[in-house]
Amino acid sequence: MGEFGSRVPKNALWAHAVSVGEVQPALSLIEAAKDESALPCVLSTVTATGRTMAEKFSSMQKISSRADRMIYNPWDVPRFVKRALDALEPAAYVTVETERWPAILAELHARGIPAFLLNGRLSEKNVRSLMSQRWFWRGVLCCFTRLMVRFESDREKFLRLGVPEEKIVVTGDCKIDAMLKRKAEADPAKWTCLRRGAPLFIAGSTHKGEDEVVLDGFAKVRRVHPGARLIITPRRHERAASVVEAALPYGRVGLFSGMTPDWDIMVVDKIGVLFELYAAADAAFIGGSLVPRGGQNPMEPAMFEIQVTHGPHMDDFPDAGRMDELGAALVVRDADELADAWLRAAAPQEKERTRQASREYFTSVGGAVQRSWDIISPYVRQRRKS
Repeated sequence: MGEFGSRVPKNALWAHAVSVGEVQPALSLIEAAKDESALPCVLSTVTATGRTMAEKFSSMQKISSRADRMIYNPWDVPRFVKRALDALEPAAYVTVETERWPAILAELHARGIPAFLLNGRLSEKNVRSLMSQRWFWRGVLCCFTRLMVRFESDREKFLRLGVPEEKIVVTGDCKIDAMLKRKAEADPAKWTCLRRGAPLFIAGSTHKGEDEVVLDGFAKVRRVHPGARLIITPRRHERAASVVEAALPYGRVGLFSGMTPDWDIMVVDKIGVLFELYAAADAAFIGGSLVPRGGQNPMEPAMFEIQVTHGPHMDDFPDAGRMDELGAALVVRDADELADAWLRAAAPQEKERTRQASREYFTSVGGAVQRSWDIISPYVRQRRKS
Protein backbone atom coordinates (compact mmCIF):
# COMPACT_ATOMS: atom_id res chain seq x y z
CA MET A 1 0.00 0.00 0.00
CA GLY A 2 3.01 2.35 0.23
CA GLU A 3 2.05 5.61 1.92
CA PHE A 4 -1.64 4.73 1.78
CA GLY A 5 -1.33 2.38 4.72
CA SER A 6 -3.49 1.57 7.72
CA ARG A 7 -2.38 4.72 9.57
CA VAL A 8 -3.99 7.04 7.03
CA PRO A 9 -7.11 8.50 8.71
CA LYS A 10 -10.42 7.65 7.05
CA ASN A 11 -13.15 10.19 6.34
CA ALA A 12 -10.62 13.01 6.55
CA LEU A 13 -10.25 16.33 4.79
CA TRP A 14 -7.73 15.75 2.01
CA ALA A 15 -5.83 18.93 1.11
CA HIS A 16 -3.48 18.87 -1.87
CA ALA A 17 -0.64 21.35 -2.48
CA VAL A 18 1.62 20.73 -5.46
CA SER A 19 4.71 22.51 -4.10
CA VAL A 20 6.12 25.24 -1.85
CA GLY A 21 3.83 28.11 -2.87
CA GLU A 22 0.65 26.12 -2.32
CA VAL A 23 1.62 24.57 1.02
CA GLN A 24 0.94 27.72 3.06
CA PRO A 25 -2.75 28.15 2.14
CA ALA A 26 -3.31 24.38 2.41
CA LEU A 27 -1.96 24.30 5.96
CA SER A 28 -3.94 27.43 6.86
CA LEU A 29 -7.12 25.68 5.75
CA ILE A 30 -6.20 22.61 7.79
CA GLU A 31 -5.70 24.83 10.83
CA ALA A 32 -9.10 26.47 10.31
CA ALA A 33 -10.71 23.04 10.00
CA LYS A 34 -9.06 21.74 13.16
CA ASP A 35 -9.86 24.88 15.13
CA GLU A 36 -13.55 24.17 14.50
CA SER A 37 -13.53 20.42 15.10
CA ALA A 38 -11.33 17.38 15.59
CA LEU A 39 -11.52 16.68 11.87
CA PRO A 40 -8.66 14.44 10.70
CA CYS A 41 -6.66 15.97 7.83
CA VAL A 42 -4.30 14.61 5.19
CA LEU A 43 -1.92 16.80 3.20
CA SER A 44 -0.49 15.67 -0.13
CA THR A 45 2.29 17.25 -2.19
CA VAL A 46 3.95 16.47 -5.52
CA THR A 47 7.48 17.86 -5.16
CA ALA A 48 10.15 17.01 -2.61
CA THR A 49 10.63 20.72 -1.84
CA GLY A 50 6.90 21.03 -1.18
CA ARG A 51 7.08 18.11 1.24
CA THR A 52 10.09 19.62 3.01
CA MET A 53 8.35 22.96 3.36
CA ALA A 54 5.15 21.32 4.62
CA GLU A 55 7.12 19.46 7.29
CA LYS A 56 8.90 22.67 8.31
CA PHE A 57 5.69 24.72 8.55
CA SER A 58 3.86 21.93 10.36
CA SER A 59 6.60 21.69 12.99
CA MET A 60 5.99 25.37 13.76
CA GLN A 61 2.26 24.87 14.38
CA LYS A 62 0.59 23.66 17.52
CA ILE A 63 0.08 19.88 17.38
CA SER A 64 -3.71 20.20 17.26
CA SER A 65 -3.48 22.20 14.01
CA ARG A 66 -1.13 19.93 12.03
CA ALA A 67 -2.02 17.50 9.27
CA ASP A 68 -2.51 14.01 10.67
CA ARG A 69 -0.60 12.53 7.74
CA MET A 70 1.50 13.76 4.82
CA ILE A 71 1.58 11.78 1.59
CA TYR A 72 2.70 12.21 -2.00
CA ASN A 73 -0.13 12.74 -4.46
CA PRO A 74 -0.95 9.66 -6.56
CA TRP A 75 -0.29 9.72 -10.29
CA ASP A 76 -3.34 10.97 -12.11
CA VAL A 77 -4.07 7.56 -13.61
CA PRO A 78 -7.44 5.88 -12.85
CA ARG A 79 -6.06 2.76 -11.15
CA PHE A 80 -3.76 4.75 -8.84
CA VAL A 81 -6.46 7.32 -8.10
CA LYS A 82 -8.99 4.59 -7.23
CA ARG A 83 -6.47 2.89 -4.96
CA ALA A 84 -5.78 6.15 -3.12
CA LEU A 85 -9.46 6.96 -2.68
CA ASP A 86 -10.22 3.42 -1.49
CA ALA A 87 -7.55 3.86 1.19
CA LEU A 88 -8.45 7.40 2.23
CA GLU A 89 -12.23 7.53 1.75
CA PRO A 90 -12.03 11.32 2.28
CA ALA A 91 -14.92 13.43 3.47
CA ALA A 92 -13.80 16.14 1.01
CA TYR A 93 -10.93 16.97 -1.31
CA VAL A 94 -9.39 20.45 -1.56
CA THR A 95 -6.71 21.36 -4.09
CA VAL A 96 -4.86 24.67 -4.24
CA GLU A 97 -4.56 27.34 -6.95
CA THR A 98 -3.89 25.80 -10.37
CA GLU A 99 -4.14 22.06 -9.71
CA ARG A 100 -6.79 20.35 -11.84
CA TRP A 101 -6.16 16.64 -12.29
CA PRO A 102 -8.81 15.10 -14.61
CA ALA A 103 -8.70 11.50 -13.33
CA ILE A 104 -8.95 12.30 -9.64
CA LEU A 105 -11.66 14.92 -10.15
CA ALA A 106 -13.70 12.54 -12.28
CA GLU A 107 -13.40 9.75 -9.69
CA LEU A 108 -14.30 12.10 -6.81
CA HIS A 109 -17.37 13.22 -8.76
CA ALA A 110 -18.37 9.61 -9.50
CA ARG A 111 -18.13 8.74 -5.79
CA GLY A 112 -20.06 11.80 -4.67
CA ILE A 113 -17.10 13.17 -2.70
CA PRO A 114 -17.18 17.00 -2.67
CA ALA A 115 -14.16 18.63 -4.32
CA PHE A 116 -13.03 22.24 -3.95
CA LEU A 117 -10.50 24.54 -5.56
CA LEU A 118 -8.90 26.79 -2.94
CA ASN A 119 -7.33 30.13 -3.86
CA GLY A 120 -8.07 29.41 -7.51
CA ARG A 121 -6.24 31.37 -10.15
CA LEU A 122 -5.66 31.38 -13.90
CA SER A 123 -3.26 33.49 -15.91
CA GLU A 124 -4.22 34.82 -19.32
CA LYS A 125 -1.70 32.38 -20.77
CA ASN A 126 -3.43 29.49 -18.97
CA VAL A 127 -6.80 30.51 -20.37
CA ARG A 128 -5.53 30.76 -23.94
CA SER A 129 -4.00 27.30 -23.64
CA LEU A 130 -7.11 25.70 -22.14
CA MET A 131 -9.50 27.36 -24.59
CA SER A 132 -8.21 25.14 -27.40
CA GLN A 133 -9.84 22.21 -25.54
CA ARG A 134 -12.55 24.18 -23.79
CA TRP A 135 -15.09 21.35 -24.03
CA PHE A 136 -12.75 19.00 -22.16
CA TRP A 137 -11.63 21.42 -19.46
CA ARG A 138 -15.15 22.65 -18.83
CA GLY A 139 -16.06 19.04 -17.94
CA VAL A 140 -13.03 18.70 -15.66
CA LEU A 141 -13.66 21.98 -13.85
CA CYS A 142 -17.36 21.23 -13.43
CA CYS A 143 -16.35 18.23 -11.28
CA PHE A 144 -15.51 20.75 -8.56
CA THR A 145 -18.32 21.35 -6.10
CA ARG A 146 -17.13 24.94 -5.70
CA LEU A 147 -14.24 26.92 -7.18
CA MET A 148 -13.10 29.50 -4.62
CA VAL A 149 -11.00 32.07 -6.48
CA ARG A 150 -8.86 34.98 -5.35
CA PHE A 151 -10.16 37.93 -7.33
CA GLU A 152 -12.89 38.97 -9.74
CA SER A 153 -10.38 38.73 -12.59
CA ASP A 154 -9.88 35.03 -11.78
CA ARG A 155 -13.64 34.48 -11.73
CA GLU A 156 -13.99 35.99 -15.19
CA LYS A 157 -11.34 33.64 -16.59
CA PHE A 158 -13.10 30.54 -15.26
CA LEU A 159 -16.37 31.81 -16.70
CA ARG A 160 -14.72 32.10 -20.12
CA LEU A 161 -13.92 28.39 -19.89
CA GLY A 162 -17.61 27.64 -19.43
CA VAL A 163 -17.76 26.99 -15.68
CA PRO A 164 -21.29 27.78 -14.42
CA GLU A 165 -21.47 31.05 -12.52
CA GLU A 166 -23.02 29.45 -9.44
CA LYS A 167 -19.98 27.21 -8.94
CA ILE A 168 -17.52 30.12 -8.57
CA VAL A 169 -17.06 32.18 -5.40
CA VAL A 170 -14.59 35.05 -4.95
CA THR A 171 -13.07 34.61 -1.47
CA GLY A 172 -9.84 36.63 -1.64
CA ASP A 173 -6.23 35.48 -1.44
CA CYS A 174 -5.64 32.80 1.21
CA LYS A 175 -1.90 33.37 1.09
CA ILE A 176 -2.38 36.67 2.91
CA ASP A 177 -3.75 34.88 5.99
CA ALA A 178 -0.96 32.32 5.83
CA MET A 179 1.68 35.04 5.54
CA LEU A 180 0.23 37.05 8.42
CA LYS A 181 0.52 33.94 10.58
CA ARG A 182 4.10 33.30 9.43
CA LYS A 183 5.03 36.91 10.11
CA ALA A 184 3.66 36.65 13.66
CA GLU A 185 5.81 33.56 14.23
CA ALA A 186 8.94 34.92 12.49
CA ASP A 187 11.97 36.32 14.29
CA PRO A 188 13.01 39.44 12.30
CA ALA A 189 15.93 40.15 14.65
CA LYS A 190 17.52 36.88 13.56
CA TRP A 191 18.90 38.40 10.36
CA THR A 192 19.53 42.05 11.25
CA CYS A 193 23.23 41.16 11.62
CA LEU A 194 23.36 40.98 7.81
CA ARG A 195 22.94 44.74 7.51
CA ARG A 196 26.24 45.82 9.09
CA GLY A 197 25.09 49.46 9.26
CA ALA A 198 24.51 49.81 5.51
CA PRO A 199 21.49 49.39 3.18
CA LEU A 200 20.50 45.80 2.42
CA PHE A 201 18.57 44.81 -0.71
CA ILE A 202 17.00 41.49 -1.66
CA ALA A 203 16.14 40.05 -5.06
CA GLY A 204 13.69 37.26 -4.29
CA SER A 205 12.80 34.26 -6.47
CA THR A 206 14.73 35.44 -9.50
CA HIS A 207 14.57 33.66 -12.84
CA LYS A 208 17.22 33.30 -15.53
CA GLY A 209 17.63 36.64 -17.30
CA GLU A 210 16.90 38.75 -14.21
CA ASP A 211 20.05 38.31 -12.13
CA GLU A 212 22.16 40.47 -14.46
CA VAL A 213 19.61 43.31 -14.31
CA VAL A 214 19.59 43.14 -10.51
CA LEU A 215 23.37 43.08 -10.34
CA ASP A 216 23.69 46.07 -12.69
CA GLY A 217 21.16 48.00 -10.60
CA PHE A 218 23.02 47.10 -7.41
CA ALA A 219 26.30 48.31 -8.91
CA LYS A 220 24.73 51.73 -9.50
CA VAL A 221 23.48 51.82 -5.89
CA ARG A 222 26.97 51.07 -4.55
CA ARG A 223 28.34 54.20 -6.20
CA VAL A 224 26.23 56.12 -3.65
CA HIS A 225 26.29 53.56 -0.81
CA PRO A 226 29.63 51.69 -1.07
CA GLY A 227 28.81 49.48 1.91
CA ALA A 228 25.44 48.31 0.55
CA ARG A 229 24.76 44.58 0.42
CA LEU A 230 22.63 42.42 -1.89
CA ILE A 231 21.01 39.04 -1.30
CA ILE A 232 19.86 37.09 -4.37
CA THR A 233 17.55 34.12 -3.95
CA PRO A 234 17.07 32.21 -7.21
CA ARG A 235 13.61 30.76 -7.72
CA ARG A 236 15.28 27.37 -8.14
CA HIS A 237 18.13 26.93 -5.67
CA GLU A 238 19.96 24.62 -8.09
CA ARG A 239 20.72 27.81 -10.09
CA ALA A 240 22.81 29.14 -7.19
CA ALA A 241 26.17 28.24 -8.74
CA SER A 242 25.42 30.06 -12.00
CA VAL A 243 24.20 33.12 -10.06
CA VAL A 244 27.42 33.13 -8.04
CA GLU A 245 29.40 33.08 -11.27
CA ALA A 246 27.38 36.00 -12.67
CA ALA A 247 27.89 37.97 -9.43
CA LEU A 248 31.68 37.60 -9.15
CA PRO A 249 32.53 40.72 -11.22
CA TYR A 250 30.35 42.85 -8.90
CA GLY A 251 32.03 42.23 -5.54
CA ARG A 252 32.75 39.63 -2.89
CA VAL A 253 30.26 36.78 -3.24
CA GLY A 254 29.18 34.26 -0.62
CA LEU A 255 26.75 31.35 -0.40
CA PHE A 256 24.11 31.25 2.32
CA SER A 257 24.98 27.65 3.17
CA GLY A 258 28.58 28.63 3.84
CA MET A 259 27.99 32.09 5.27
CA THR A 260 31.07 34.18 6.03
CA PRO A 261 31.13 37.78 7.34
CA ASP A 262 32.96 39.22 4.32
CA TRP A 263 30.55 39.44 1.41
CA ASP A 264 28.91 42.11 -0.71
CA ILE A 265 26.53 39.76 -2.51
CA MET A 266 25.07 36.63 -0.97
CA VAL A 267 23.37 33.93 -3.04
CA VAL A 268 20.80 31.86 -1.13
CA ASP A 269 21.02 28.15 -1.91
CA LYS A 270 18.50 26.97 0.68
CA ILE A 271 14.71 26.90 0.64
CA GLY A 272 12.49 28.31 3.37
CA VAL A 273 14.57 31.31 4.49
CA LEU A 274 13.56 34.07 2.06
CA PHE A 275 10.45 35.17 3.96
CA GLU A 276 12.33 36.04 7.15
CA LEU A 277 15.22 37.59 5.22
CA TYR A 278 12.82 40.22 3.86
CA ALA A 279 12.44 41.54 7.42
CA ALA A 280 16.07 42.68 7.45
CA ALA A 281 15.98 44.46 4.08
CA ASP A 282 15.43 48.05 3.02
CA ALA A 283 13.83 47.00 -0.26
CA ALA A 284 13.08 43.91 -2.32
CA PHE A 285 12.77 43.08 -5.99
CA ILE A 286 10.28 40.33 -6.90
CA GLY A 287 11.51 37.89 -9.53
CA GLY A 288 9.71 36.26 -12.42
CA SER A 289 8.47 39.69 -13.42
CA LEU A 290 11.15 41.19 -15.69
CA VAL A 291 10.89 38.03 -17.78
CA PRO A 292 7.41 36.76 -18.74
CA ARG A 293 7.00 34.16 -16.00
CA GLY A 294 3.92 35.62 -14.27
CA GLY A 295 5.76 37.07 -11.29
CA GLN A 296 6.20 35.88 -7.71
CA ASN A 297 4.33 36.95 -4.61
CA PRO A 298 4.83 40.69 -3.86
CA MET A 299 2.90 40.44 -0.59
CA GLU A 300 5.65 38.59 1.28
CA PRO A 301 8.13 41.50 1.42
CA ALA A 302 5.33 44.09 1.61
CA MET A 303 4.17 42.41 4.81
CA PHE A 304 7.40 43.62 6.43
CA GLU A 305 6.58 47.18 5.30
CA ILE A 306 9.59 47.58 3.02
CA GLN A 307 9.72 48.94 -0.52
CA VAL A 308 8.67 46.33 -3.10
CA THR A 309 9.63 46.54 -6.76
CA HIS A 310 8.63 44.21 -9.58
CA GLY A 311 8.78 44.06 -13.36
CA PRO A 312 5.82 44.45 -15.74
CA HIS A 313 5.01 40.71 -15.96
CA MET A 314 2.82 40.06 -12.91
CA ASP A 315 -0.01 38.10 -14.54
CA ASP A 316 -0.18 35.52 -11.74
CA PHE A 317 -0.67 38.24 -9.11
CA PRO A 318 -3.35 40.62 -10.42
CA ASP A 319 -3.65 42.41 -7.08
CA ALA A 320 -0.13 43.76 -7.64
CA GLY A 321 -1.85 46.51 -9.63
CA ARG A 322 -3.76 47.63 -6.54
CA MET A 323 -0.57 47.52 -4.50
CA ASP A 324 1.04 49.79 -7.11
CA GLU A 325 -1.88 52.23 -6.91
CA LEU A 326 -1.58 52.46 -3.12
CA GLY A 327 2.18 52.88 -3.29
CA ALA A 328 2.85 49.54 -1.57
CA ALA A 329 4.67 48.31 -4.70
CA LEU A 330 6.42 49.85 -7.70
CA VAL A 331 7.02 48.75 -11.31
CA VAL A 332 10.59 48.84 -12.66
CA ARG A 333 11.65 47.87 -16.17
CA ASP A 334 15.45 47.92 -16.16
CA ALA A 335 18.57 48.30 -14.03
CA ASP A 336 18.38 52.11 -13.99
CA GLU A 337 14.80 52.16 -12.68
CA LEU A 338 15.64 49.49 -10.09
CA ALA A 339 18.67 51.47 -8.90
CA ASP A 340 16.61 54.67 -8.62
CA ALA A 341 13.96 52.87 -6.57
CA TRP A 342 16.52 51.30 -4.24
CA LEU A 343 18.30 54.60 -3.71
CA ARG A 344 14.99 56.20 -2.71
CA ALA A 345 14.21 53.26 -0.43
CA ALA A 346 17.20 54.11 1.76
CA ALA A 347 15.77 57.56 2.60
CA PRO A 348 13.83 57.87 5.93
CA GLN A 349 10.86 59.68 4.36
CA GLU A 350 10.47 56.90 1.77
CA LYS A 351 10.57 54.26 4.49
CA GLU A 352 7.68 55.96 6.32
CA ARG A 353 5.64 56.41 3.14
CA THR A 354 6.09 52.73 2.25
CA ARG A 355 5.20 51.68 5.78
CA GLN A 356 1.90 53.54 5.66
CA ALA A 357 1.03 52.28 2.17
CA SER A 358 1.70 48.67 3.17
CA ARG A 359 -0.45 48.97 6.27
CA GLU A 360 -3.28 50.45 4.23
CA TYR A 361 -3.13 47.56 1.79
CA PHE A 362 -3.11 44.77 4.37
CA THR A 363 -5.90 46.26 6.46
CA SER A 364 -8.10 46.02 3.36
CA VAL A 365 -7.50 42.30 2.73
CA GLY A 366 -7.46 39.06 4.68
CA GLY A 367 -9.95 36.53 6.01
CA ALA A 368 -10.01 34.41 2.83
CA VAL A 369 -9.12 31.15 4.62
CA GLN A 370 -12.06 31.40 7.01
CA ARG A 371 -14.44 32.39 4.18
CA SER A 372 -13.26 29.34 2.25
CA TRP A 373 -13.66 26.99 5.20
CA ASP A 374 -17.17 28.35 5.83
CA ILE A 375 -18.07 27.20 2.30
CA ILE A 376 -16.42 23.78 2.63
CA SER A 377 -17.45 22.83 6.17
CA PRO A 378 -21.19 22.14 5.59
CA TYR A 379 -20.29 19.62 2.87
CA VAL A 380 -17.76 17.95 5.16
CA ARG A 381 -20.24 17.66 8.03
CA GLN A 382 -22.89 16.23 5.73
CA ARG A 383 -20.49 13.70 4.25
CA ARG A 384 -19.22 12.54 7.64
CA LYS A 385 -22.78 12.01 8.85
CA SER A 386 -23.72 9.81 5.91
